[in-house]
Amino acid sequence: MKELRETIHNATLTKTQKLIAKYVLDNSADACFMTSTDIADTLGVSESSVVRFSRSLGYSGFMEFQKSLRKDYQDKVLSISSSITVPSQRVAKQAKLETNSDYIKRHYKNTTKNLDTIFSQNATSAFDEAANIIINSRHKYIVASRGNACLGDYFLLYLKHMVRGVESTSSASISPIDHMCNISKEDCLIVFSFPRYSSMDKLAVQMACDAGAQIILFTDKPSALLAPYATVLITVPVDSNAFFNSLVAPQFACEALLDTISHHVKGIEKRLKKIDQYLSELGTY
Repeated sequence: MKELRETIHNATLTKTQKLIAKYVLDNSADACFMTSTDIADTLGVSESSVVRFSRSLGYSGFMEFQKSLRKDYQDKVLSISSSITVPSQRVAKQAKLETNSDYIKRHYKNTTKNLDTIFSQNATSAFDEAANIIINSRHKYIVASRGNACLGDYFLLYLKHMVRGVESTSSASISPIDHMCNISKEDCLIVFSFPRYSSMDKLAVQMACDAGAQIILFTDKPSALLAPYATVLITVPVDSNAFFNSLVAPQFACEALLDTISHHVKGIEKRLKKIDQYLSELGTY
């Protein structure tokens, strides 16, 4: 949509064409699904005026212009998880779009964009600070709900291989609140919270905050629900063209923090040898 705005800004348009341009820019989500006749009727102009408007922007006709609008809509709207969080709504929006078979390429492009954003949004010092908090805390509680649970479980497994006092809050019969009932200012909480944000995550964060514990938060943006509570905030986009969040970038951020921790603690080799000694008896690795 940014490119379209620039094209319109640089084009020489008539008064009628400027009216059409304003409508398209202000109502892009609807305009990309409207025919030239629909737009003409809505604005009270002729259909030929809409076609001429398209050509004045360098398109061969309205169909090519509409195709470009739909692509912009797909890239801008469907890929922004904070705008469309309900899975059924994402599917409904996606169904309206003209799609092709390049799902994997589109997903790859979106994923690499998410990964690149990590470095522009977070300084390496944030990972160093988070690592120091985790290493120096007595207990390290990890909270991650539903679709984010895989991130929490992964972080739990490998953090346990490096430091003491790592506590899972995931259990079928016990809530995070029960697990965290003894949390204090000497402890820390690591939270993975992405849209749709969990109320349980919020309660856990509030509990940690009330206890004076430090909070390391992985979330999608600085304005996210739990961001104000964070001691260290690591923002990672989960934008996706599918009905579910893309967790590739959060997984990378998770691994980056684990890697940072591994360079600051001692005794990892001894601990890993002990784990391997017993796992080898089972043949389960």
